[in-house]
Amino acid sequence: MFKRKGIFSILFIFIMVFIYFIVAKETPMSLRVDKPTLVTPTKSGDMLDVNLFSSNAILVNLDENQVLLDKNSEEIIYPASLTKMMTVLVAIEQIQNLQEEIVLPKNIFNDLYEENASLAGFLPNEKLTLEDLLYGSMLPSGAEASIGLAEYIAGSERKFVNLMNEKAQQLGMKNTHFMNTTGLHHREHYTTVKDMSLLLQYALTNNEFRNVYTAERYSIKPTNLHPEGITFTSRMFQNMTTSALPGGEILGGKTGYTEDAGLCLASLATVNGQEYVLVTVGAEGNPRTEQYNITDAFSVYSQL
Repeated sequence: MFKRKGIFSILFIFIMVFIYFIVAKETPMSLRVDKPTLVTPTKSGDMLDVNLFSSNAILVNLDENQVLLDKNSEEIIYPASLTKMMTVLVAIEQIQNLQEEIVLPKNIFNDLYEENASLAGFLPNEKLTLEDLLYGSMLPSGAEASIGLAEYIAGSERKFVNLMNEKAQQLGMKNTHFMNTTGLHHREHYTTVKDMSLLLQYALTNNEFRNVYTAERYSIKPTNLHPEGITFTSRMFQNMTTSALPGGEILGGKTGYTEDAGLCLASLATVNGQEYVLVTVGAEGNPRTEQYNITDAFSVYSQL
């Protein structure tokens, strides 16, 4: 009888040890996939020291997941149209067929006209592909394109915003809360530049997102309301005389602006064979002045 108890005890211990190793092996893997992590150098001398127009900034080396510049990166800020990076990412992850056509609802336009929102130039009841709406959201920063995606995918902008907030939590964006898909100002619509860098670091691993984000231009085929089609140009590239950098180039970016957020930019560049993401907000000016957000980007990337 004692021998039987001894055998059962040994079997029990063996099973528990086996379960422990299975759990220990799987858990860290899922965390690494869902939550990008950033490493800050222990020596301050490894950080760039650049005078910026922007009040908040973070520069990340994507190849090493290393922070090379940090200016108030965890301070709560308003993201303006940088919001649309999350809108486009969530939409891409939900869409099965980018060539599927939808009709933009007429009802989404009135409020956007009243709020003087940034628009791509689509019209009420225009028939477009989902891919058209992705590029319309990112390049000309079209609010009607973002809301059109949201209503098609989730049934309403409010329900789609829930998906955006869920994604933010999955990515470890601890100081982020979205209230809309467009970035129109709302006091409960906020984030940090560090959180936005986590978003961009993850989003760029999605090939479709990277294609949209790095596009300089995109042409839409003739539609029922634009018989000659439409061509969009990225607002960032539109405000640059060149994308060339010492040892590299700026590959893509998303601009943003509201009076409360200031001039914003989340950009991607390659310098000396490595990729970098820079997120800046809070630069003075407006869409009609010098684009100090872009000036900051060239200042930072030129120091690498």
